[in-house]
Amino acid sequence: MSETMRDALFLAVLFVTNVIQAITGFAGTVLAMPASMLLIGTGEARVVLNAMAFASCLWIGVQNRRHIRWHELARMVGFMAIGMVAGIMLYGLLPIAPLQKAYGIFIILVALYGLFFPAHSNPPQWVLIAVLLMAGVVHGLFVSGGALLVVYATAVLRDKDEFRATVSCVWVALNIFMGAQQVVAGEWTPHALVLAALGLPLLAVSIVVGNRLQRRISQRAFLLLTYVLLIVSGISIVV
Repeated sequence: MSETMRDALFLAVLFVTNVIQAITGFAGTVLAMPASMLLIGTGEARVVLNAMAFASCLWIGVQNRRHIRWHELARMVGFMAIGMVAGIMLYGLLPIAPLQKAYGIFIILVALYGLFFPAHSNPPQWVLIAVLLMAGVVHGLFVSGGALLVVYATAVLRDKDEFRATVSCVWVALNIFMGAQQVVAGEWTPHALVLAALGLPLLAVSIVVGNRLQRRISQRAFLLLTYVLLIVSGISIVV
């Protein structure tokens, strides 16, 4: 397959996954990463998808700022940042492959439980804080702590608009951190810059499409889609 064809397929993956990202406020990067790694390589996939996720989440957050739960946003970012520092320090000290598979299986089980046995009351506060800290640790280890963040967000943000706007803003903060690390490490290549430039117009269209679809989805359907995406995310981590 030619490089041009691989790039075109990558941009198609970018468009479809960012429509989903615009609907829910999460899962775009996790869903795009497996195919993107095969098409353009892990290094370029990480930097381009991080940049696209930043732009997408910033757009959604600014556009829906009236729905942001600022107290919960500060709590999510604060505890996840603490966990991320721990995860980055643990990286290289722990056996990553088996831990990653165990994490994926855990996410699948949690999503299945939420899908078939929906909770009618919030878990204790210490459990919610532990989930946020672990989300940060996992993000520091695997750059994929979003699934645990969603577990927390589904417990405390019952309204789909609040969920979408607040979770998007969490990723704005975390993607700035990841992006700064990538720039300092010199991970941006000329090819990655070209893909990012080509991806921005598609990103804009995908957000417009996702916004229109999101307004047509009921709260129940939104929650169902969230748990299904969690299961897909877990499977992608295990595989």
